[in-house]
Amino acid sequence: MNHFLDIYKTDPAALRGMIDQARQMKQARAGRPKGTPDDDQPLAGRMVALIFEKPSTRTRVSFDVGARQLGAETMVLSGKDMQLGHGETIADTARVLSRYVDLIMIRTFDETVLTEMAEYASVPVINGLTDRTHPCQIMADILTYEEHRGPIAGKKVVWAGDGNNVCASFLHAAGQFGFDLTFTGPAQLDPEEEFVGFARDKGAKVVIERDAAKAVEGADLVVADTWVSMHDSQSSKERRHNMLRPYQVNAALMKHAKPDALFMHCLPAHREEEVTSEVMDGPQSVIFDEAENRLHAQKAVMRWCMGA
Repeated sequence: MNHFLDIYKTDPAALRGMIDQARQMKQARAGRPKGTPDDDQPLAGRMVALIFEKPSTRTRVSFDVGARQLGAETMVLSGKDMQLGHGETIADTARVLSRYVDLIMIRTFDETVLTEMAEYASVPVINGLTDRTHPCQIMADILTYEEHRGPIAGKKVVWAGDGNNVCASFLHAAGQFGFDLTFTGPAQLDPEEEFVGFARDKGAKVVIERDAAKAVEGADLVVADTWVSMHDSQSSKERRHNMLRPYQVNAALMKHAKPDALFMHCLPAHREEEVTSEVMDGPQSVIFDEAENRLHAQKAVMRWCMGA
């Protein structure tokens, strides 16, 4: 049984195998109606529980469609539906769900909910997102980069903005896939030292650079994410905007990157805030390929978890 909890907890050879399988499955579906199942049905007869304590568009739809394409049935549950961690312990919930389903994907706030679910479940558990990390997104991002530009090993990735959960998983991926990462953003929003240390210990070059233009010089990939969360107060949003405005990804900033550099954003985006529409809709942007690849990457993750 394999849990997919974080990129740094997964063997690099297994991660590479998932990326390669995702690419193969995507190619095999070329031209096929989206509602049709894959020719290979490795999860036929299986039940997948999709738990959402946090609202979602891409995670919910991509996991639901992906599981169905692999032959599984799905059960979508919200935290409110389950009273997760309120009326029943996470451990007991994990034990009960393991009697009903074959695989659990959970998108939650607190990382300890994920880790406790995995500790007590007797079926594989997948991290659909926590406040600290977002590994499934980065698997899609690696797939997307390599589709367009070949192997990501040795490339320079620049993260602009807030050193958040997606940035954390990018740092884990830098260590596991062998690319370098430069973070540019305000000191108050630096990524956690633990994540920076992991990447450096694995041999990745990690640079913290406050000057956004200097940071982006020679970049192969520039990545941004939202500056604010739906839970932030209005005063908090204003403070964050003031701090992060110098790190907006716009056409002027992209000119400092390599001419063939790509731009990514995990979406949803606040246009004209962390990134301009000119960049999002421009020739260097691969944001919609990136969104589609959540489907293919997560199918590979589910297959790996189930040994299929």
